[in-house]
Amino acid sequence: MAHITLIRHGQANTQARDEISYDRLSDLGHRQAIWLGEHLRASANSHPRVFCGTLRRHRETAEGMAVGDPVQDERLNELEYFTLAKLMEEQHGLPMPVEREEFVSHLPQVFSAWHEDKLEGAPETFEHFENRITDVLTEIAAGSGPGLVITSGGLIAVVMRQMMRLDMEATAHVALAIMNTSMHRMYPIGDRMSPVLFNAVPHLEMPDRHFAQTHF
Repeated sequence: MAHITLIRHGQANTQARDEISYDRLSDLGHRQAIWLGEHLRASANSHPRVFCGTLRRHRETAEGMAVGDPVQDERLNELEYFTLAKLMEEQHGLPMPVEREEFVSHLPQVFSAWHEDKLEGAPETFEHFENRITDVLTEIAAGSGPGLVITSGGLIAVVMRQMMRLDMEATAHVALAIMNTSMHRMYPIGDRMSPVLFNAVPHLEMPDRHFAQTHF
């Protein structure tokens, strides 16, 4: 098995309240991606195979990082959080957050309802989401050489759930912690993948870049 480094996309449109509006990088998101690409080249991190989802924010992050032409795979796309949140409001009376801080309590409730199949009309089941993640990462891990995967925070959180056998509450809190353009590495140990790096942002550690350590 080859090791895989997962990257969360740069900051997206923080003012959005629907999937389409959210799916583009902010000015800061573009800058975060450029800084990450510069860091990878300066530290001689070699990733002969690069993959990303088909969402605009994934492709824009890859472009900013200047990592070539990644293989695009829709199985690396994010869950439709805004769609799930709308169903949660309609079916269970939980309003969509107005302030970013409100997502801290909102996201775990949405994740739990989705996991328990309590959201009628969801774009996909949680089981399907998990299965497509497993399928695509198994294929990438079977390839030759380290793989770089540009994706989203919810997907990365579920990967951590699978490797560390987390319950849904813990999974939701992992998702909330993941920063934009953070790195997360999976390494083969024995016959399975294990996490050896989580939420690393060395390209944002300089004092004049601390402001760019964003979660939303």
